[in-house]
Amino acid sequence: MVTTKELPTRSAVPEALTWDLTPIYADQTTYLADVDQVKAALSTVAALKEDFTSSADTVLTGIQSVLGLYRRLEKVAVYASLKSDQDTGNSANAALDDQAGSLTAKVSAATAWFEPAILQLTPAQLDQFLDENVALRDYRHLLDTVRLQKGHVLSESEEALLAGAGDIFDASAKTFGIMNNADFDFPTVKDEDGNPVKLSQGLYGVLLQSVQPAVRREAFMALYQVYSQFRRTLASTLAGQVKVHNFVAQAHHYPTAQAAALAANQIPTTVYESLVSSVDDHLELLHRYVALRKRLLNVDELHMYDMYTPLTPKPATSYTYQQAQETALQALKILGPDYVKHVKTAFSSRWIDVVENKGKRSGAYSSGMYDTVPYMLLNWQDNIDNLYTLVHEMGHSMHSYLTTHSQPYQYGDYSIFVAEIASTTNENLLTNYLLATETDPQIRAYVLNYYLDGFKGTVFRQTQFAEFEQWLHEQDQAGEALTADRLSEHYLHLNERYYGDDVVSDPQIADEWTRIPHFYYNYYVYQYATGFAAASTLAERMSTKQPDAVKDYLGYLKAGSSAFPIEVMHRAGVDMTKPDYLNDAFKVFEARLDEFETLVNR
Repeated sequence: MVTTKELPTRSAVPEALTWDLTPIYADQTTYLADVDQVKAALSTVAALKEDFTSSADTVLTGIQSVLGLYRRLEKVAVYASLKSDQDTGNSANAALDDQAGSLTAKVSAATAWFEPAILQLTPAQLDQFLDENVALRDYRHLLDTVRLQKGHVLSESEEALLAGAGDIFDASAKTFGIMNNADFDFPTVKDEDGNPVKLSQGLYGVLLQSVQPAVRREAFMALYQVYSQFRRTLASTLAGQVKVHNFVAQAHHYPTAQAAALAANQIPTTVYESLVSSVDDHLELLHRYVALRKRLLNVDELHMYDMYTPLTPKPATSYTYQQAQETALQALKILGPDYVKHVKTAFSSRWIDVVENKGKRSGAYSSGMYDTVPYMLLNWQDNIDNLYTLVHEMGHSMHSYLTTHSQPYQYGDYSIFVAEIASTTNENLLTNYLLATETDPQIRAYVLNYYLDGFKGTVFRQTQFAEFEQWLHEQDQAGEALTADRLSEHYLHLNERYYGDDVVSDPQIADEWTRIPHFYYNYYVYQYATGFAAASTLAERMSTKQPDAVKDYLGYLKAGSSAFPIEVMHRAGVDMTKPDYLNDAFKVFEARLDEFETLVNR
């Protein structure tokens, strides 16, 4: 009798393959001590509003006290989140995360006076205070950033009310997260060897890369069978989150949720609009690639579950986790010995939670805060996709490490907009390295295919998501109901336009929106696409050894939030207010598509 393969429990995972969270808190007692200190500081910080604007010294004390409170809170929240994600079925860990969420709402309420108080300072008064207290000048950019929000920051009482509702506003996203990561029970399917395996989020991606159409189809149908059962509930949770985005934007006097989300990082809405426009102008490249995929797979019908299987024979060697580390170090060597040294530390010091276990959050990410290392969550599978994931997340982690070791706390983080550039630059450097070192036509074809699939999934697919996200918010703002049927109908039409006539838009793909966590984020997905395009330019500069390319890039990694994101990227060599970087990225895609076609036609 064949035994179904099951994921290991958390306790069964070898310690060396788990992250070590003890440097954050050695035990529960020290964690709870910080929770108590955050609670104790709430009233003290709230009281600072009374004298905040009276002198340069009180302004400085207020800033340092508010930031100090958030610094301790972030440490608590990061620890609770990491503990919860390593096993979402563990009720004790879930309780920590809920506690941190509630505490965050209380801190937000206690500090709601902060930005309105800064906005009360006149330019002359602020200049006087900066002259009187040299230490206050370290916070000049922070003050400038807040003051640019004038007209969008409400009164103290109104901001406190919204902040206090933060936990409520997150309810839809939390409900989706629990369902998606812990509650859904996926059926058993068969792997390539005919063995029964319990379907999971991580395994699904592997099975879709199978060379056997029946395996791909079964995994696809099985996954959507589960999601489709809950499509009405998931439409309700998604609609609830969209309503939150629109409500908060309207409350802060923004014309749209998009404008509000982009203004947080001083990103012009033209950056979003030019992305959608440029991708739309280049959809023929995706259609050309899709047509090639259909021909190479030699199928009468190309389905959406056929979009991820490699078009060339898989190289004899797969990537174990150890092999992936070695390849990553070689590919990233171009960034210099200091960068590589920190990557080695991440590998050797248990910054990474490597393998999938029951209840573990799906996907991959890098997370941490100023006083912790940048931890990484993976759900490792031995393939090139996971090699790229490792390099991608390492880009995030090294960005965080270099920022926190180069900037003071107030600038020791960075916006989401620039975050994806660091990760995708690493991906592009890996592609460049593999194409520069591999001479075997079969391996080159495989890497090119992987690059083309990555571009499809990052630039084309994420822009498709961005269009859908924009439609969701526009429909809700217009008072239209976001029912499951309307969401699925629109998503299917969008999918058909993106992939063209050579792909059968299977009915199940209409429900793909049900399983995308990023739709619960506030205008996040477009940054994957803009980030990949910018990263393409940066990687090309470094790989062709253009003067100061590496130095400029490392300067970006160390800049944190000491300047606005657009300015940081301009210093690194990319002007993202213009479409040139997008056009350059499509040129690279087309050139590699040309080379791939030449190789496979041989």
